[in-house]
Amino acid sequence: MADVHSKETRSYNMSKIKGKDTKPEMLVRKFLFANGFRYRLHDKKLPGKPDIVLPKYKTVIFVHGCFWHGHEGCKYFVVPKTRTEWWLNKIDSNIKNDQKAHIALQKDGWKVLTIWECDLKSKILAKTLNQLLFFIKDN
Repeated sequence: MADVHSKETRSYNMSKIKGKDTKPEMLVRKFLFANGFRYRLHDKKLPGKPDIVLPKYKTVIFVHGCFWHGHEGCKYFVVPKTRTEWWLNKIDSNIKNDQKAHIALQKDGWKVLTIWECDLKSKILAKTLNQLLFFIKDN
């Protein structure tokens, strides 16, 4: 099936997708800061370059987009109808990289939390953020 957009339009659309400072990530960061937590961002020295690093609590947080990281069973993860095989390979690669980083971080003694984009939707936002506080403070 051919793409519904021209190559130029598709390229422009894809160039606007951010890997850092996404809305879900900013929600989590603002919440943590407002609750007195201080953190580092996208630490290149750690496996997987976690979105948020809380060194004091030896905790890292990944804020994943449901589509880009293949959130199974989520309504926001829809397999594209064009270039399906390419997309599935891309997403599968992301999932494998996530798993490797998760395992490596745990071996190094880090607590690892993944927050999915869908967990930050308004209906369940408060519950997700309260669980986040509990996860960080629970040793």
